[in-house]
Amino acid sequence: MPSSESPSSPLSLAARLEGSHVLLTGVTGFVGEALLHLLLSEVPGCRTTVLVRARGSQGAQARVAALLDKPIFADVVEAAGGAERLLATTLGVLEGDLAAPPPLPDGLDAVVHCAGDVSFDPPVDQGFATNVVGTRDLLARIDEALAREGRAPDTLHYVHVSTAYVAGRRRGHVAEAPVEHDVDLAAELDWGLSQRADVERRSRAAEHLTKARRRAEREHGRAGLLTAARATEAARRAWVSEELVRIGSERARSLGWTDCYTFTKALGERVVEGWAGTHRASIVRPSIIESALVRPHPGWIEGFKMAEPLILAYGRGELPEFPAAVDTIVDIVPVDHVVAALVAVLAHPPPPGAPAYFHVTSGDRNPLTFGVLYAEVRGYFERHPFTTGDRGAARLPEWRFPGAPAVERLLTTSERAHRAADYVLGHAPRSDRTRELARRLDQQGRRLAFLRRYLDLYHEYAQAELRFSDRSTVGLLESLAPEDRERFAFDTAVIDWGVYLQEIHCPAVTEPVRAMDELRRARGRTARTRAREVGEQPGTAAFFDMDGTLLSSNVIETYLWMRLRELPAGARFAELARIAAKVPALVQADRRQRSDFLRTVYREYAGARLADLEQVVDEELAAHVVSRLSPDAVRRIRQHRAAGQRTVLITGAIAPLTRPLAPLFDHIEAARLAVDERGVCTGHLAGSPLVGESRAAFLHSWAAEHDVDLAASFAYADSHSDLPLLAAVGNPVAVRPDVALFRHARRQHWTIVDWTSPPSSVRSLNPAGGSGGAR
Repeated sequence: MPSSESPSSPLSLAARLEGSHVLLTGVTGFVGEALLHLLLSEVPGCRTTVLVRARGSQGAQARVAALLDKPIFADVVEAAGGAERLLATTLGVLEGDLAAPPPLPDGLDAVVHCAGDVSFDPPVDQGFATNVVGTRDLLARIDEALAREGRAPDTLHYVHVSTAYVAGRRRGHVAEAPVEHDVDLAAELDWGLSQRADVERRSRAAEHLTKARRRAEREHGRAGLLTAARATEAARRAWVSEELVRIGSERARSLGWTDCYTFTKALGERVVEGWAGTHRASIVRPSIIESALVRPHPGWIEGFKMAEPLILAYGRGELPEFPAAVDTIVDIVPVDHVVAALVAVLAHPPPPGAPAYFHVTSGDRNPLTFGVLYAEVRGYFERHPFTTGDRGAARLPEWRFPGAPAVERLLTTSERAHRAADYVLGHAPRSDRTRELARRLDQQGRRLAFLRRYLDLYHEYAQAELRFSDRSTVGLLESLAPEDRERFAFDTAVIDWGVYLQEIHCPAVTEPVRAMDELRRARGRTARTRAREVGEQPGTAAFFDMDGTLLSSNVIETYLWMRLRELPAGARFAELARIAAKVPALVQADRRQRSDFLRTVYREYAGARLADLEQVVDEELAAHVVSRLSPDAVRRIRQHRAAGQRTVLITGAIAPLTRPLAPLFDHIEAARLAVDERGVCTGHLAGSPLVGESRAAFLHSWAAEHDVDLAASFAYADSHSDLPLLAAVGNPVAVRPDVALFRHARRQHWTIVDWTSPPSSVRSLNPAGGSGGAR
């Protein structure tokens, strides 16, 4: 335990903690890392053990070694004579997880519990497991260790890191004291931990699955029912996650808390309070923890916390309003103040019987309002704007603080407009303009989703009218030796918010974003617009779709190429009118099921002689087909062939139309028209058309037969129905894709290319005669 002192001559914190053995949890998190740095640098006589779980193949020792390799630990490691020496003398590593804490080491004088779920909206079972069960089980391990050593319960000091917002939805002054509530801890814990099983069961109910399946089949049916089934299952799992979050939030609010995070943190405190009857315990409640004011250096921050996403969105012109009142306090505290207070608390254990409470907050003595926060952040971006490509500086919104209802109406209206535009775009013809509109609409959709998430998440905090008293914390600071008040500074009243926000915090959080923006500008657009270079790689192949990929055509158009050639001039208009009348029904069939659409079109060939069709293609259409080939596509095919890779054409077009392309491919898989004994087409196909998932099945079968490595192979296609084909290879390329494939390719970071038709190509339903083939 820390050394005693006389009131007239307080010992330094380093002296009080000299020779102590402290266990830290959560050192791979923001606060835990800062606390470890402060202890190692300013309290070198304190022996520290860190509880760290393994992650994947990286054990706890390796994770801590990686932590010490960060720049902020450079001076500490150098002073210790290297990381290995530091780990051998001062810093111990205990591998384990709070989900099942391992036995604790002997000789512990204190435990500082920084670990916990810091997400404001965790799934309810996860929030309870981490913030309540994790705390309970850690305290049980402490009792086991004390009993094993034959020590009294009051010989160890437990410091619990909570949050000031355990105060919940109450208003006004909040004392450093237990939160008043009569929640049945055991009942709520049992309920919270049982919710995943209940939600999983509900997610498998027929009514829920039917709705999800029908939606997935509407969106993905053209690609195949298995693709739709995978989308259905993905939607079910997403619903489970969202429902667990929703349930936790609603239960928390029904009991007077802002969200599941503050609710479970409050119940975690109740666990500590029950344990503290015979133990020494302190509960430290920081408010919104942000970047360091001074240590380890001004602006130091790990990851994005609460304010950063909103600051960045505002700087980009993407946060038009915020649902706060201009005079509402936003209680922010720098991380170095938090960890300095933790060290001071650690060195001053209270007597057993009840925890000591400490607020590490700023709002009571140095309030920062949303109005001031807005003005300072705006001032920073006016001087240091984000640039948006060729458009120059991002336009900063002017907040008028109209109130939460007005902000909600604005967001809801924007969401409705976005859904309407998305519906229209989904039915628009394919074009470069459509894809560009899809890209912009998706960007707008991501912004709206961001706004919805964060406005819903922070709405309660923006409305909170709380003033957290920090009298105990100030009293602790004033009890320190004068040199410690500077070395371990945590008086938030001295913070100049203008300096902190404009000169420290905003530069720190925007610097990595600006660097990433610069890198993106150097690389060009984020979507890959050039296919991977083709190199010699034995045992690989390149698979190509035809219509819409190699040449600008479709099955209706190619049918008319064939049909109009044999009709007299007077009958051609009637045939065009007849087919035009069928187009709406054909489009609907194509959206429902690509194979049904192809069968419907190919019935039009009934009565034609297959030999005549082949002759028409060879003698009159070959030159036209070749003239419609994209030069980029032909170059790409030749590159694959020059590299010794097999080239395969997979198309739903009828086989006669592929004859001009035969010189380009090692194998052509096309639709085969069924014929009778006279060679006359029956209007049916000789086999099921290769569409959607059947194309992927063909790829796997053909690759196995020819010993081809699909993971190293390429595929090129343009339609969402080709999704299984593209997903079957390691190098998928979307060629002038439709909106659905365009969106999927961007999400998966697939290559997207624009193979344009040759300028000399003539788009005609009755092409001029001629002959020739691909060379």
